[in-house]
Amino acid sequence: MNISTIIPNGAAAICPHGDLDHEALPAPRAASNDLPSTVRSVTWVMDQVTFMDTAALHLLHEQQTSARRRARALFIRGVRRPQHHRLLALAASLCPAMNFQTLNI
Repeated sequence: MNISTIIPNGAAAICPHGDLDHEALPAPRAASNDLPSTVRSVTWVMDQVTFMDTAALHLLHEQQTSARRRARALFIRGVRRPQHHRLLALAASLCPAMNFQTLNI
């Protein structure tokens, strides 16, 4: 998995490219962990993610927790594939804490 990170004016955009599965988790986690403390908002741009499974759910849940702890706004953009929408909808129906619709998908 490749990750692009852009940080203009304290607002980071993290753009994963490829499959977001358990093998790929270290790269997006590192991208998030490497953000400077001055970042006040993080947008995950998911339009280049070709596949996601439960690993993506774990990552997004971790990002919610991290954003709250660091007083950052968190957004998710570019969720366009039907499989991604089904996965996120199923997660939200089973666990309200996984309702990422509140993150502006």
